[in-house]
Amino acid sequence: MLNINEILYILPHRYPFILVDKIISFKKFIFLNAIKNISLNEPCFQGHFPENPIYPGVLLLESMIQTTGILLYKSVKKQILKNKDMYYITGMNDVRFKHFVFPGDQILIKSILEKQRKKFFFFKSIVKVKKKIVCKAKIMCVRIIKK
Repeated sequence: MLNINEILYILPHRYPFILVDKIISFKKFIFLNAIKNISLNEPCFQGHFPENPIYPGVLLLESMIQTTGILLYKSVKKQILKNKDMYYITGMNDVRFKHFVFPGDQILIKSILEKQRKKFFFFKSIVKVKKKIVCKAKIMCVRIIKK
């Protein structure tokens, strides 16, 4: 659905902090599914941990945030471009790590818009490897209107 060049257009992140490789499905204001391929070449594996490489949980959370950002952008694109509105993460709740992620795994990141209240957006995000949930969290963000 979206390739890496389109993702790079949307997100301000760059290597080594771009943590979404491809968008595979999307429904405006409902959900977005993304993929990230975990490779032993990732810079984090130099220190986390060389003898037993485990993908850091904080990077799983960041991939969830980036997926949520793409869902929001794709849903409100015209408003962002017209008004130059900015969206910022304000919190993460109910974060749970269920299983480890290893080099060679492909993670599926799903972001779901649960509700919107005025300028606040509430999402649920789930990361899976081979249909097994490895991480889940609730994500909140706020729209800042540029004046």
